[in-house]
Amino acid sequence: MPLFWKPYKSDVTQFIEQLKAQRPTLEAEQRAGRALLWDKAQDRQAQAGFDQARVAQKPYVYQTENK
Repeated sequence: MPLFWKPYKSDVTQFIEQLKAQRPTLEAEQRAGRALLWDKAQDRQAQAGFDQARVAQKPYVYQTENK
């Protein structure tokens, strides 16, 4: 390895590093957005009720009823 060799950084990596340098609060904003939409406590009792109320699907959904 030559002495003047620099490690390669892709354009995407450079863009992300530049974006983080311009907006230091970016990661905290992303975590707050995730917590707002995804990190929710699960109601296990309600989920159990949903599982019990589930109706089994037919093997072939588009089959007509023959009576």
